[in-house]
Formats: sequence, structure tokens, C-alpha cells
Amino acid sequence: MRLKRETYLEQIRPYYDSDIIKVITGVRRSGKSILLDTIKDELSDRGIAGDHIIYLNLEDLDYDYIENASDLKREIKSRISQDGKYYIFLDEIQHVMGFEKALASFRATLDVSLFVTGSNSTLLSGELATLLTGRTVEFEILPFSFYEMKQYYELNGMEWDEQLFFDYLKWGGFPLRFDYKDETSVHRYLTNLYKSITNRDIIGKSKSTDKKNFMDISLYILANAGKELSVDNIIKAFQKDDRSISRRTIYNYLEKMKKAYLIHGVGRYNIVGKSALSNREKQYAIDMGFRTINTNTINFEDTFFLENIVYNELITRGFTVFAGKTFKGEIDFVAIKNGKKCFIQVAYLLASEETIKREFGAYSKITDASLKYVMSLDKMDLSHDGIVHLNIIDFLLRKKDLMLT
Repeated sequence: MRLKRETYLEQIRPYYDSDIIKVITGVRRSGKSILLDTIKDELSDRGIAGDHIIYLNLEDLDYDYIENASDLKREIKSRISQDGKYYIFLDEIQHVMGFEKALASFRATLDVSLFVTGSNSTLLSGELATLLTGRTVEFEILPFSFYEMKQYYELNGMEWDEQLFFDYLKWGGFPLRFDYKDETSVHRYLTNLYKSITNRDIIGKSKSTDKKNFMDISLYILANAGKELSVDNIIKAFQKDDRSISRRTIYNYLEKMKKAYLIHGVGRYNIVGKSALSNREKQYAIDMGFRTINTNTINFEDTFFLENIVYNELITRGFTVFAGKTFKGEIDFVAIKNGKKCFIQVAYLLASEETIKREFGAYSKITDASLKYVMSLDKMDLSHDGIVHLNIIDFLLRKKDLMLT
């Protein structure tokens, strides 16, 4: 059965009837089309007539005659024959050349509410941004969170246990991967999906992208997600194989991965100066399954895997997230929402006094009064000295929430 993704619907509902263009973005197969179907169902439940809801999947060969803005405008206008507001859904709109001109025209001349999806972040750049400044709102859809995985299991009568966290930690939340029961099939599905995304959204659109070089670099970046990117290490690895790669090419490929929503770049936040720093990003994978298929071994004690899941959860809940920088150290995350913030340290287990002192001690030099958290897989509450300890699984399952100051 189809999961109703309430986390995103709550964000989008206030705009259902607005003439602001709703731009729904995210990596392929993360569930954008299913989300559109849910929105259409909710509109129907509100009494919107079926002939006032127009849906076009622009990857469907049935619409391959829609090549440019004029074709799209002609198609939509042919379907509008009555008075009243129309709700228009355009799935994977990046396939239409100059689509932004059609959207601007619809918004200016018709009584419509527009919903569009795309699998490339350039959707909100360039001419669209120029033509529609202040007239779009973006919602990025990620694969299932751990909480949504639990809902999906329960909805479909599948046996649920919190120990499935380790399955999620390894294989992530792409919705269709749950159709496969054995790890070999899941691995094959995710590998084929990753290749499809890179071929369609990156390599296939660029004559300057060397396929082998890109795949090798993307493998390195995903396998090292959460760590500070070392361009020098990539260059040295190429040199060992008697190959060469430039810094410019590496950063170019990094940007292509971001635009295809394979990774998120996370900037640093100067906690002392209370400002964002412009360089030295960390990268986090959009889904743990893509980390797994690009990593030779899985270590569940690898804090970077846990950091990645916590980061994705924060993004899903609408936080803006930075990596914290202190005078002599780092804090894993500075999470900001509605102008308020908190600090977060992530650990596997606080199994020794030394580990506890290290994780809690990371805050010792921070005078900022914002709330401070240490997250780990420990079930025992180890909060002390005003620093709150949270169990990661409880946090992911929405049993515990973050307080902001």
C-alpha cells in the first residue's frame, strides 16, 4: 500500500490553492510522483472535480511530442475548457525545453495552481529564477526516513522491530528497495538505480564527463561521506594508477553529484563568531544504500554512517544544518530552524568514561547558551551538566524531539 508522507504533506498543504509554483525536487525514485498522487487524492477528497486536475508525466512516451514551452502551453490550454481553478501537475518537467516560460505564462494568464517535479537542482536556477523570482517554493523529497520505514512496514503488514535500524543503516530508504527480501537483490537494485541516475542525469547530459573517472570519484566521495573531502587523496589515488585528474575536474564532478541529489554539501558554522563559513564543506549521502554499494566493508560502529542518518533526518524535519567549528575543535552539527538553533554530537556507544568525556567535553569551550545534545545508540539516559543525551533510534522514530533556543 502507498505510504502517505505526512512530513512533506504538512509542509505543502498551505500552498495547495496558492498561485506560487510548488517545485518538488529530489533524487530519482525517492517518491516524488507518489507524493503528487497523494496530493491529487487530497484535492479530490476536498471536492475538486477530476477534470480540473491535470497531470502529465513528461518522461512518459505518450507525451514525447511535448518538446518545448510552446508545446506544453498548447497541451495545457487544450485541457482547460471551464471556469474555476485548475490544478496542474507536471512530473519531471526538466525534459521540456524552456519550460520556465510556459510556467510563467500559465501563472500570468490562467487561474491555476502549479505543481512541478524535477530530479536536478538546476530546476530552480537560471531563467526560471529570473522569470519567477519570489513566485516559487521548493520542497526536497528524500527517500524514506527510518520513521517512514516503520510506517511502511506496519501499513503493509510486515513484521517490525527496532533492530531493523541496522538494515536501514546499511540499505537506506529508497521505497522500491523494500520490494526485495534478500540482500543480493537489494544490492543489485540500488546499484542499477545509481548507474541509471548517473547515466541519465550526469554523464548522459555532459560530453565533458569521463564515465570511468566520474564513477571512481563518486565512489570515493560516497564511501567517505561525512569526512572532510580530500582532493589531494583523490589525485594521489589516480597517480598510483598512472592516471591524472585536475582539482577543477574533481570539484566539477562534485557539483554534478549535488545537482543530481546524490549528496548534500554541508558548510561549516563558526560557533565563536556565530556565522557561516564559505568553504571546507563536508558531504553527506542522500541515502545510506548509496554509501553501502560504494563501500567495500560496512562497519556499524562507523560514526560517519550514524552522522549521515542524523543529518538526513534533520533535513527531512526542515532544519538548516551546518558542521560546527570551534576555536580548536568541531561539533558535528549546528541545527537551525525558525531562527533558533541547537548543537549536536553523534557517537556510536558511550561505552567508556573516556568516550563520554570526549563527546560531552566537545562543548566545554562553547559559551553559547543554545541547547546541546549528544546522540548515541545507548538506551540509558546519560545526560549531565545541562547537556542532553538522546538515543538515536528514539530520535529517528519521533519519540524524542529537539528543543531549540
